[in-house]
Amino acid sequence: MKNSNSTLERPGAAAGVAAHHAALSDSSFDDSLRHRVDASPARPQVPFFRPQIGEEEIAEVVAALRSGWLTTGARVRRFEQEFAAQVGAAHAVAVNSCTAALHLAVEALGLSAGQAVLVPTMTFAATAEVVRYQGALPVLVDCDPVTTNMSLADAERKLAALKEGWTPSGSAEKPRVVGVMPVHVGGLMLNAGALREFAARHGLWIVEDAAHAFPAAWRRDEGAAWQRCGEGTAQVSCFSFYANKTITTGEGGMATTNDARLAERMRLMSLHGLSHDAWERYSGGGSWDYKIIAPGYKYNLTDIAAAIGVHQLARAEQMRREREQIARLYFAAFADVAELELPPTDANRVHAWHLFPVKLNLERLRIDRNAFVEELKGAGVGCSVHWRPLHLHPYYRETFGWTPTDFPVATSVWERLVSLPIFPGMRADELAHVADTVKDICARRRR
Repeated sequence: MKNSNSTLERPGAAAGVAAHHAALSDSSFDDSLRHRVDASPARPQVPFFRPQIGEEEIAEVVAALRSGWLTTGARVRRFEQEFAAQVGAAHAVAVNSCTAALHLAVEALGLSAGQAVLVPTMTFAATAEVVRYQGALPVLVDCDPVTTNMSLADAERKLAALKEGWTPSGSAEKPRVVGVMPVHVGGLMLNAGALREFAARHGLWIVEDAAHAFPAAWRRDEGAAWQRCGEGTAQVSCFSFYANKTITTGEGGMATTNDARLAERMRLMSLHGLSHDAWERYSGGGSWDYKIIAPGYKYNLTDIAAAIGVHQLARAEQMRREREQIARLYFAAFADVAELELPPTDANRVHAWHLFPVKLNLERLRIDRNAFVEELKGAGVGCSVHWRPLHLHPYYRETFGWTPTDFPVATSVWERLVSLPIFPGMRADELAHVADTVKDICARRRR
């Protein structure tokens, strides 16, 4: 993995993921940004994210409302089919959140009490909490210092410790590790080949938290074929369509898989474990009757949400390319700012660029990350931090006894992290204001 402050590297073309690595004209995006300047104040207020909703989405939502069918129906089925085709999966199950997708995935794989799953500590709550929903134990894993993705080396150490008799607090007996749940932080995929080899060696299933990683892809090296995130990269890959994600349905998610049995179970459990969903029961050819097959959940996506999703999906690569160009402009703007460590890039990745996370070189600054964030906000720049690691949250600390020394990399790195605005539709004056503000803070607060 290359960690560089230079211009972003661009993957080359390859069959199977042409939409992800189409030739990108820098000048065309420069022109679009340059001319995208509305009547704005001298100092714009830049949000951390602003969804890009077009007239197509609005018209489709209106059509859904006028159709008289608002819940799961034909538009959800279309969204599922088109999303599966986009990522190269055999099956897709649309649900109301990525959390729901993750929960359905581990339930379909049979996760239960007495078992454990390797989960990165550098993640949002959902990745670990769905393991707890099943009464199982999340075994937290430290992160890579450059990518902040899960460290497979630390995962090996955690497995070795379990074999030697170590048991986390809160576990009555030594749990059996059955799976691993990686997260592609910010949209940069980890090495999916190394992950598969690791999982196979230890007899683990993989559920991929791909909330940030659509559309994204990886390849082993320059001579290898591209593989999209969700294209057989896990037993189940779970995507998010929350309001600030790379495509949105407002709230929503998708589980993709090549396993028909898993897809059938997830679909069944997504709507109360009923033998027929509402669309099949109340549409013209459906039966009024149904049977409860299992105690399921209420996780289905509505046609109103899917009406937004189908058109977001059609523009997914266009929006990814625009985020990529904004990333390029950030790289150019911050190339000589020694107080920042810029995100890693890799010629063997198609980056989704859901986030643009920078790490502060605190030894060069007279302020800490929290003060840096406050200065950004004071200057009208929205920002965030991804994330406070799970082991630093009270629940995981108090329930399982995790301490900062168990995760030295994540404990140190998170204190340096700041995510800057990056979204399609970002105006040239907004981008310039972010860059100028960051550089100004670095210059004023330099040691």
